[in-house]
Amino acid sequence: MQAKTPAVSIIIPVYNVEKFLRQCLTSLVEQTFQDREIIAVNDGSIDGSLAILREFEEKYDFITVVDQENKGMSKARNRGLSLARGEYICFIDSDDYVAPNFLERLHQACTENDAQIACCYYYYRFPTSGFTFEYPFRCSGVLTREEAMNKLLRDTQIQSLVWNKMYRRSLFTDYDINFPSIAFEDMATANKVFAHVDRVAVLDEPLYYYNQHSTSTLATINANKINDFIRAVAMVRLSLEKSGQYAQYKKSYLALTRKTSMCCYWYVLRLYKNRKSMRGCLSNMKRINRAMRHYTADNFDAACPQLPDVVCVPTDKKLEKDFSVR
Repeated sequence: MQAKTPAVSIIIPVYNVEKFLRQCLTSLVEQTFQDREIIAVNDGSIDGSLAILREFEEKYDFITVVDQENKGMSKARNRGLSLARGEYICFIDSDDYVAPNFLERLHQACTENDAQIACCYYYYRFPTSGFTFEYPFRCSGVLTREEAMNKLLRDTQIQSLVWNKMYRRSLFTDYDINFPSIAFEDMATANKVFAHVDRVAVLDEPLYYYNQHSTSTLATINANKINDFIRAVAMVRLSLEKSGQYAQYKKSYLALTRKTSMCCYWYVLRLYKNRKSMRGCLSNMKRINRAMRHYTADNFDAACPQLPDVVCVPTDKKLEKDFSVR
């Protein structure tokens, strides 16, 4: 590890991404902003990812590779966070890559505006065809905590994505914030971090390249991931209640649940379409509806949270047991 404390720590969870990893690391090595460290956590990859990481680690003294058994993306991010030394941190997904001035522009946005978080926008990229387009719903400027939280919860102009942002590391360490071990863990975490900022700087510049491919979270959606999506929304309600902010951000939270409901309905339809059978589809739709009504109810009891599975795994048999929140 470098003796000098870097300005920025970049945390990369790595799992079976040998096809994309070299491009990701190269884009970070070739940044115009050089005062950084890279912490790559190999999460039990069984392809050639670890060999690529070791190659870069040997070549560059600002890269540290951590090799651990497969524990999931959240635990890999948490492990990297525990080792980070920079005043600011970024989380990069190992199958994506960034523009050469990604770090420079985000660090500049933080320091010049005394902002605890800086956000940029991104490109959707389809690696097979090379087709790329910019994320369309954008804003810019320096936002107050209330403005940023409302936009974050609505999940449109500022999304809960962890990888297109730079954070002051103390937002995580001072408040003991970690990523939960679920899919959509960034949605469950982002509001906790944003709740402690004074200012958020938003750059209307796409500086991140998000690769859409066959192994991404949404491309491999299943019943467990849909349940985690709903669970993440419930965890947002719990954290807002715990911080006493639910009443302040109720309208934005309700907008988030409406958006999530529509996404979950669509994902369930995809599950049954792929099975070429609609048996049980309507029952799962009703389960989603009941769960969302529960998590948006005024009498929701945050002191006794129950976050059970909502969607049942599609089978050829009739879905008899109702696991939804009543």
